[in-house]
Amino acid sequence: MSQIYTEHWPDYALLDAGNGEKLERWGEQITIRPDRNAYFKPVWSKEVWLEKADFIFQEETHTKGRWEKLNPEAKENWNISYGALEYGLELTKFKHIGLFPEQRTNWDFIQSNIEEDDRFLNLFGYTGGASLAARSVGAEVYHCDAVRQINAWAKSNMETSGLSDIRWVLDDALKFAQRELKRGNRYKGVIMDPPAFGIGAKKERWKIEQKFHELLEIALEITDPGGFIIMNTYSPKLPASKIKTALTELGVLDQSTVETLAMKTTTGKVLEYGELTRINR
Repeated sequence: MSQIYTEHWPDYALLDAGNGEKLERWGEQITIRPDRNAYFKPVWSKEVWLEKADFIFQEETHTKGRWEKLNPEAKENWNISYGALEYGLELTKFKHIGLFPEQRTNWDFIQSNIEEDDRFLNLFGYTGGASLAARSVGAEVYHCDAVRQINAWAKSNMETSGLSDIRWVLDDALKFAQRELKRGNRYKGVIMDPPAFGIGAKKERWKIEQKFHELLEIALEITDPGGFIIMNTYSPKLPASKIKTALTELGVLDQSTVETLAMKTTTGKVLEYGELTRINR
């Protein structure tokens, strides 16, 4: 399976990884947090990690935990930049701090393939990395997420980055896409970053391996000819072989690439982040 690598930038670096954790620098602050893909041995010792880090995440359940402060002077919320874009970071009980840096490769792709006034849809939009990338080149951007606080976080990032007029959609991503199909609305680009699993607002269970084919089918229907679809998936139950089977069934395998998204640490290790599928319509 081929890999596509995301590069570091001045405000972010993956320093080291291993023993189920990763050591990351965000601006001037450094965190340690869990990552199941870091199953190998790190280069640096845990003592070195703890000496460098400002915060370490302590898991309490499979999905939640707490941050332990290692540096009394460290800030619990701060900003970092990527080019002209600026993102607010903060420590959350879900171990994420407001940005998925491996997505840089998608931000670059979007900025290179979207033009002014193109319509762009970000489903499962989170804090808006892809939305800001598209809006920064003048696209008409629709950002959909089912969590009100996350949309507010993304809106704050938009304003801090000196942008405006992203259309905020507070809705279930799949249901919104289904309605867009019925309304006949279409987009030049669609990006989807669905969770591997979760519980919906009405306690319905979400499993990406069960929804992948439907998501992909709807995305194909609402994407203009000449446009593109990006989909990130992180579930071991949805390997590249199953993704390619779905692409074949939908008749778009020859228009698609499926690669493992990865990043190299400064110490030379390779950390993988799931499968990245891109489709050119």
